[in-house]
Amino acid sequence: MKEPVVTYKGIVYPWHCDHMGHMNVMWYVGKFDEATWGLAGMWGVTNAYMKQNNKGMVAGEQRIIYKRELLAGALVSVRSGVIEVSEKKIKFFHEMLNEETGEVAAITFLTGIHIDTILRKACPLPEAFTEKAKEMITEDYPKV
Repeated sequence: MKEPVVTYKGIVYPWHCDHMGHMNVMWYVGKFDEATWGLAGMWGVTNAYMKQNNKGMVAGEQRIIYKRELLAGALVSVRSGVIEVSEKKIKFFHEMLNEETGEVAAITFLTGIHIDTILRKACPLPEAFTEKAKEMITEDYPKV
């Protein structure tokens, strides 16, 4: 079992905040998306792989739990881990932390599906990718 890994670090800029003064949901999703590509790259799902093989990853499902507000100037990081791996999909999570306070700001659970970008249909992940993802399975994921 692996520990979650850091897949994103950044800051909340003032333009990420809405009229209520905290980071708007669209920016949580954006930061989680960047973390997703960092995590997928660890399995081998890189931009080069996708372009050279007419393959891609799509989100089949996403659930977000908001725990604490993030304000302009907050330093954030995202820890990620794999929950489950099957032939064509991977279930994983991201946990966004406020680096200054150590508090969890948000958690998301996702199901990523490997697709053939020409046929626009799910297809098996390369075995080497599923093996790498399986090595990242962690029991230490948020239970909410």
